[in-house]
Amino acid sequence: MSAPAPNAPAAPAELFRHGLRLLLDKDMSAFAGLWAEDGVMEFPFAPDGWPRRLEGREAVAAYLRHYPDHIDLHDFTDVRIHETTDPQTVVAELRGVGRLVATGAPFTMTYVQILTVRDGRIASCRDYWNPLGVQEPGADFTGSAR
Repeated sequence: MSAPAPNAPAAPAELFRHGLRLLLDKDMSAFAGLWAEDGVMEFPFAPDGWPRRLEGREAVAAYLRHYPDHIDLHDFTDVRIHETTDPQTVVAELRGVGRLVATGAPFTMTYVQILTVRDGRIASCRDYWNPLGVQEPGADFTGSAR
């Protein structure tokens, strides 16, 4: 059992919103700190060459490390968080809005995420994002070999 992330709310919906603020602040290290040491992040719709599953806080941190160098998020709009019958799990719908750093082109991504919290940290997140959104030049922050 790990201690809750410092200064992070333990309720799943509030932890989710806190994570969005950290992403907008481009604080990838603090965002990764919200994860349980053995937390899992899955991307069921990831295109070829992109990871489909990250296991552990360190893997999440490595995945996101260069995100702000490629995608400059300005806002999350249309955020809707749905409670589930499991009090530790929420389903969120949202849109990320910003620009691609390399080209200055607008960036918009629609997400549906299923987030489960354990002991005040993110235990799992299934992130259903649109793979077409990363086909634009400058969107590949993972260094994938597509």
